[in-house]
Amino acid sequence: MAGEQLQVLNALDVAKTQWYHFTAIIIAGMGFFTDAYDLFCISLVTKLLGRIYYHVDGAEKPGTLPPNVSAAVNGVAFCGTLAGQLFFGWLGDKLGRKKVYGMTLMLMVICSIASGLSFGHTPKSVMATLCFFRFWLGFGIGGDYPLSATIMSEYANKKTRGAFIAAVFAMQGFGILAGGIFAIIISSAFKARFDAPSYEVDALGSTVPQADYIWRIILMVGALPAALTYYWRMKMPETARYTALVAKNAKQAASDMSKVLQMDIEAEPQKIEQLEREKSKFGLFSNEFAKRHGLHLLGTTTTWFLLDIAFYSQNLFQKDIFSAIGWIPSAKTMNALEEVFRIARAQTLIALCSTVPGYWFTVALIDKMGRFAIQLMGFFFMTVFMFALAIPYDHWTHKDNRIGFVIMYSLTFFFANFGPNATTFVVPAEIFPARLRSTCHGISAASGKLGAMVGAFGFLYLAQNKDKAKADAGYPAGIGVKNSLLLLGAVNALGFLFTFLVPESKGKSLEEMSGENEDNGAEGEAELSSSTNHRTVSVA
Repeated sequence: MAGEQLQVLNALDVAKTQWYHFTAIIIAGMGFFTDAYDLFCISLVTKLLGRIYYHVDGAEKPGTLPPNVSAAVNGVAFCGTLAGQLFFGWLGDKLGRKKVYGMTLMLMVICSIASGLSFGHTPKSVMATLCFFRFWLGFGIGGDYPLSATIMSEYANKKTRGAFIAAVFAMQGFGILAGGIFAIIISSAFKARFDAPSYEVDALGSTVPQADYIWRIILMVGALPAALTYYWRMKMPETARYTALVAKNAKQAASDMSKVLQMDIEAEPQKIEQLEREKSKFGLFSNEFAKRHGLHLLGTTTTWFLLDIAFYSQNLFQKDIFSAIGWIPSAKTMNALEEVFRIARAQTLIALCSTVPGYWFTVALIDKMGRFAIQLMGFFFMTVFMFALAIPYDHWTHKDNRIGFVIMYSLTFFFANFGPNATTFVVPAEIFPARLRSTCHGISAASGKLGAMVGAFGFLYLAQNKDKAKADAGYPAGIGVKNSLLLLGAVNALGFLFTFLVPESKGKSLEEMSGENEDNGAEGEAELSSSTNHRTVSVA
């Protein structure tokens, strides 16, 4: 019996790439498109929020969000995402992937719209309402991480599984791009209709009253893609691996996959009963789990944590870096709508030139190079480029060298996405048992969001000028952009080292990776060898 595979699971593993694979990528991927749009669009409008709600008469510079408000507005969605990843990850293993999938989507639609309708008579009350809805938006987004990855991994064949999961994640790039493009369109349209002088010419008149609609429209549009895919998500059958291995309903699993694969599949209920008798049902907090998967979970959580410190500190605060090197002019030389346009244009160019291509390089090569090699390579080059930006930082700030800075900065992003940003999402969906798969992916993803919070909040303060007089209003003196980049380089180097804890899952079935095909006697031995064998880089 040891090593024998259920026919329904084997059929999925060896299935040729079919239309249902692409349908699953689009349905799961549109959730990720929405996630990225919703999480990153806030960075396009934070400067605008400062101008609208925190204008100070007679001030030399336009109003900016106070440090605590800025940290809350930028980071509250991450807090919600972290909680959602843990909660919905666990719920996905308890109730099934499909049931929970619909809940997360509805939450995202409702909270996207509610974020744009944030109300209040004072700036404080508007920001508080916005933060409240963005927390619950993040909670819904959090559920999408473990569920999208798990559903795609359980639907895919073993030959191209990495590419399919990475393709779902790659929709994040299009979400970031869409956010930037939409902000460019909406700010240009408003600018053409409601033009205004720059801040230094007319401080109050530089922010037209209609600017308040811009940030609301940008946030609310995030509901559209999620709402459009709800019907198709509800039509997707539950994954066969959950139905057969967790819910123990062989007949339903065979029936569902017969329709999906358009072939006859035998139910084999007796084989499930036999597997049930032979298997030890260890839990997440058991010694058995620690022995078999403890190092794997440590590897997936630490690498995702370290990657997100670097990734989110850059992505959320690109606009500050661009301002520092003069790519975006001084705020007082622009009106409010011009500033939104310039920030959106800079972020869109970075997404177009480095973020989106990086994701699709991963999709194309992950099943050829393997997850381990791509992650190692990504962390290595991120470290190299970060130090190349940091060490001669003063050189990059000269006007003649700005394009060079942007190219180096883009390459850092390219290797984040053709590297650990994609692989840290793929691997946790492949290496854990079916009954704990969604939970373990949720834990790994939550660890990443913890890193995102460290990066996002920490960078707000760390990147401030060492001279308190030159720091942004309300902030203490920081360590400067140069030292912050050096610190991020060191974080990437640590990610490179922790990658050695992550197993290689290229070309193996999910049951082979998790040991679910082995009986009790053979399983312990198989895991001992797999903990070293899986870590090798395949060159085939």
